[in-house]
Order: sequence, then C-alpha cells, then structure tokens
Amino acid sequence: MPPHTDRDLDRRYRLALGQQPTYPRELAGSTLTAALPGGYAHLEHRVRLGEGDEVFARAAAYVLDWGVQRGAGFGVHPASPPAQGATALVLVTLPGLPRPRLAAPCRVVATVSEEDRAGFAYATLPGHPECGEESFVVVRDGEGVVWFTVRAFSRPCSWYARLGGPLTRWVQQAAASRYLRAVAAAVGAGSGGR
Repeated sequence: MPPHTDRDLDRRYRLALGQQPTYPRELAGSTLTAALPGGYAHLEHRVRLGEGDEVFARAAAYVLDWGVQRGAGFGVHPASPPAQGATALVLVTLPGLPRPRLAAPCRVVATVSEEDRAGFAYATLPGHPECGEESFVVVRDGEGVVWFTVRAFSRPCSWYARLGGPLTRWVQQAAASRYLRAVAAAVGAGSGGR
C-alpha cells in the first residue's frame, strides 16, 4: 500500500463524506451506553487520571481535540475538533516511514459535554479495516476521581484485518493501551487502570 500524499488524503476525505457507517444505524452511540451490542468483539479499558476540576477540564479538552489519537501517534485529517456528524481520517504511520500507510475513515456519531462527562464516539466508514464503533470518554465520579475510558465494539471488515485474526485483536488492544498512556501523560497522571 503506497504512502498517502496530501492530495490523496483530501480525495479520500471527500469520498468518506458521502459514506455511511459500516454497522447498523440503530447501534450508533452504543459505546456511550451501558451495553455493547452482541455479534462483535468488545474492548473496554480505563485509567485513573487524578481528582478535581482542573484534572477533569484538562482531560476533557485533550480528548475533545483528537488529543487521544495524536498522543498515541496517529494523525487526524482534517484537524478540526470531533463534532457530531464530523468525518475524519485517522492516519496510521508505520515506524520509519514519513507518510501514513493507512487512512481509516470514521464519523463522529455522538458527543457528550456535561458537567462530569465529556468525549465522543466514532463509527467506522467503508475503507476502515474494522466495522464498529469506538468511544473516548472522560468521567468525574461522585468522589471527584477522574477516569478516562476507551470502549469499542468491532469485527474485521477488510481482508487484511480478517486475515490477521488474533494479531488484529492484539493491535486493537495495543492501540487502546497507547490511548490510555497518552491521556494520562497529557494530564500528568498515570495512577493505574482498572
């Protein structure tokens, strides 16, 4: 797969704008609710970021500006914040290569900006290696403790994701771990996950 040029990214982005998520519409936002849908692999990881208003505000601002993805080493095209209905390409670059090797299209299907909860969920679009949804949410609990959680449901969509089998699941788990570390580092936390 050749690296993507800026022109190619713009073309892929325009194409993604007209696409629909690769899973049933009624499942949109499921990663923000208590139950993940059946028929998909599930992922849920969280990390304690600290306590208080300042920690919550820093973490929320970071998450709501694609900080999780950028901090984990991925690019985002275009760079505008993840708003409801926004389309973006999450760019994966392999070590030692100057340009992205994979541009995974996604659409923000839900956002949350509440006093004690902030984040968003995005759906996969055609061209993404997986079929499903992933959310990135910061929550301040009743005791003032701030947590960051990554939740996802997915199944392989591309031939190479299906072929990867267990390796594909490992890559997803590794990406989730990178997300947790990125938010913890940005907020100055890292006091353990659960």
